[in-house]
Amino acid sequence: MRISIYTDGGCHGNPGPGGWAYVILDESTRIVAEKSGGERNTTNNRMELLAVINALEAVVAMSADGYADDVVVDSVVFTDSQYVRQGITSWIHTWKRNGWVTAAKTPVKNKDLWQRLDGFSLSVKWIWVRGHAGNIFNERCDAMTQSAITSLL
Repeated sequence: MRISIYTDGGCHGNPGPGGWAYVILDESTRIVAEKSGGERNTTNNRMELLAVINALEAVVAMSADGYADDVVVDSVVFTDSQYVRQGITSWIHTWKRNGWVTAAKTPVKNKDLWQRLDGFSLSVKWIWVRGHAGNIFNERCDAMTQSAITSLL
């Protein structure tokens, strides 16, 4: 079974109150799970990462609950964050090799979340989508993110 995951995160100010959201779809693009949350003092990048982490935790739980045995084999994450997509597909390999230090010799920001994301034993395809470009599920995540932020103001 193919699972599609859309995620978004954002802040009102950076740092400031932030929100994250995800929508998980089955093969027929039926929403099987969605959730949002937030933090009072955070950054855009932390919220983007938490959206993905929470979504993947939900996929693992769905698999454990017997929703689909092969869900972990074919998952696609759609994110409008180049930070997340580039970070998990490219930069993280260098960060790990260099002891979680960037090319500029500074500590990797959000190391705790990158390590959590790296800890999933899932096969995931990462696809970047343009934000605010009319993709219905990206827009849904954005609306849920904004609602989570508003609840903190």
